[in-house]
Amino acid sequence: MNVLPSVNTPYESAGDAAQAGSLKARLARAERINKTRSLLLVLPLLAFIAVFFLLPIGDMLVRSVQNATLSQSMPETSRALSAWNGDALPDEQAYTALGSELLALQQSRELERASSDLNRVKSGMKSLLARTARELAKAPQPVTGYRDLMIKADKRWAESGTWNQLKVLAPAYSGVHYMAALDLQYDDQGNVARQPESRRIYVDVLLKTLGVALGITLACIVLGYPLAYMLATLPPKLSNVLMILVLLPFWTSLLVRTSAWIVILQSNGVLNSALLNLGVISQPLDLIYNMFGTVTAMTHILLPFMVLPMYSVMRSIDNTYIRAAHSMGASSLRTFLQVYFPLSLPGLSAGGILVFILAIGYYITPALVGGRTGQMISNFIAYHMQSSLNWGLAAAIGSILLLIVLFLYWLYDRIVGISNMKLG
Repeated sequence: MNVLPSVNTPYESAGDAAQAGSLKARLARAERINKTRSLLLVLPLLAFIAVFFLLPIGDMLVRSVQNATLSQSMPETSRALSAWNGDALPDEQAYTALGSELLALQQSRELERASSDLNRVKSGMKSLLARTARELAKAPQPVTGYRDLMIKADKRWAESGTWNQLKVLAPAYSGVHYMAALDLQYDDQGNVARQPESRRIYVDVLLKTLGVALGITLACIVLGYPLAYMLATLPPKLSNVLMILVLLPFWTSLLVRTSAWIVILQSNGVLNSALLNLGVISQPLDLIYNMFGTVTAMTHILLPFMVLPMYSVMRSIDNTYIRAAHSMGASSLRTFLQVYFPLSLPGLSAGGILVFILAIGYYITPALVGGRTGQMISNFIAYHMQSSLNWGLAAAIGSILLLIVLFLYWLYDRIVGISNMKLG
């Protein structure tokens, strides 16, 4: 019997194509629905990061270059100074603009605020502007001949350096806060110069902060590596009990832990009393309200952040490599240095960068146990935000600290690699 070969008619081919197109459309629709569903699930997290992380950082970066007091409170003076070349004294128009705006600010009771804002950037501006405004107010109104009256009120108005200092403050956005954060300033000729030695603060404190953070990181490595190794090699039942002791500080308030170190390290505290009773020392040691107290307390507080990543990686190391090295005649020390230690480096690097970043911006512990010599850069940022109200300088210092951390993180990625920073 002859079997005729099946032949697809044009209608059948068209139907198959339509069915395939419909299937692709359904698959694409299902994929879009899954992507939308995934986006909706992470949308609260993205909103939280944007509102409470990205926006504050952006606001800090804007404030670090923002200095709009002169341009907003005295716009005519700001425009006159922007057009001034800075060589000779400004013309009568600049004196008139500044004098008339000083009188207007005094009458509106805004001079105190404006001069205080300018004084935070350039010391001495508040007294200069206040004295000049008082003298101008005593002159017959309307005032004429602002130049002579202002020079009579204060001889500094006859110096181009005073006007150069004001000219620096004329732009609404400038780098004066960053210069102050780097212990730099504009001199009377408008050139960049170093601050007087008595006012050089922030660079030394920043370098000290980096050194302290590095020292704390090394101390946590020295103390934490043997502890993590012991936890990873002990039997699970005993290891779990000891892990509770490592996690115990997380269940205690940071303020309580810091206060406990004050009790331990103070002159009549637990440690000094024990050493005196044992006859080791004849007088109490100076263990607190200095850098020693800061480093000791911060090392204790940050030690778990070093132990946990290392423990997680060490637990995942296959003991087969250790037995293979021993079977080939390697000693325990050689096995550790050439096999175990390289395998534990991801945990060591993860804990190291975590501790370093936390230490570089720590505030509470240095504020409580650091005293005058144990302060870190975070304490100066808090001072300018809470006491001096120089938010621009605080933002500039914070931005510099952020850039340093990002640079070190980039350097770490180039040397070690982020892919090696595993938490287990």
